[in-house]
Amino acid sequence: MRAADILTPEQVRIVQAKSTLRSVVLIVHAWALILGAMALFAWWPNPLTFLLAVAIIAGRQLGLSILMHEGAHGMIAADTRINMWLSQWLCAYPVLLDTVAYRKYHLKHHANTQQPDDPDLVLSAPFPITHKSFRRKVIRDLTGQTGLQQRLGQFRSALGKPAQPLRQRLAHFQQQLGRQLIANAVLFAGLAAAGHWYLYPLMWILPLVTVYQLILRIRNIAEHAMVPDDSDPFRNARTTLAGPLARLFLAPYWVNYHVEHHLLMWVPCYNLPKMHRFLQKGPHGERIEVKRSYGEILKLAMSRPDGEDDGGTRVHDGKRRVTGLIMETDADDTFDHGGRGAQAT
Repeated sequence: MRAADILTPEQVRIVQAKSTLRSVVLIVHAWALILGAMALFAWWPNPLTFLLAVAIIAGRQLGLSILMHEGAHGMIAADTRINMWLSQWLCAYPVLLDTVAYRKYHLKHHANTQQPDDPDLVLSAPFPITHKSFRRKVIRDLTGQTGLQQRLGQFRSALGKPAQPLRQRLAHFQQQLGRQLIANAVLFAGLAAAGHWYLYPLMWILPLVTVYQLILRIRNIAEHAMVPDDSDPFRNARTTLAGPLARLFLAPYWVNYHVEHHLLMWVPCYNLPKMHRFLQKGPHGERIEVKRSYGEILKLAMSRPDGEDDGGTRVHDGKRRVTGLIMETDADDTFDHGGRGAQAT
């Protein structure tokens, strides 16, 4: 879309305004919530504070991924080097991601949204599914099966091919995961120096391989699954309205304004609500695909009757990939829908 086709020149000026300071504040906010949740559990350890801290931290781990996504679009800072440093070291590396690798993949999604060559089509095509299928996915996420499979696949990929010389494999591993491990080592060292080393496995790794996976799954479903029109830029993505609790646990940093992001991907995340209001008041307001809550979307996602096949021809390619915000596994729930390869998240 051209900005002039959907917004006035003044509205374009408002929504494209970029602030490095505001981006830094968002990064600080994410880490403040993470460390605050850890401190709460360390100060008052009990099942309630444990569950609350894990949920908050997992939500902010997604928040760091969203801010990495901002960096992939060059929207954290105007200076390219500052943008990349903030995106990599403070957002991507701690959650074992990489902005550069993600950007190469993600721009293909923007260029081919919901089309046959969209690399993210595998995430939306299988839906709707049955309640039983969704329950299986939730169980795998919350028990760590999804996350551990992804992490093991990520480490195996980083180690390279067994036939390669050891020196070459180690160099490849350092290139693929070296900085991520350094960032995690710094986090572990900081917690250990504070006298609470156990918070790293319990309050960082555990949320990352469990609750974070479920949150990521729900976000992926909300953004493109079961959209009304794969070829309409106003309706091949979805904006989901989110209240305070949803923003805390499921939709950090305005990630729920997904139609707006796809229409103009250079709008910083903190300006997406303004863009949403501008569009709602304009001639295209009624075209935008909007749902009132994540609950409404999940109900739609599980609308296939339990006695009915989830559709398509079951395949078993066992493929695993980790591409930043898009993470997929579940080889047992992989289907081919109408010729479009569809691997369920």
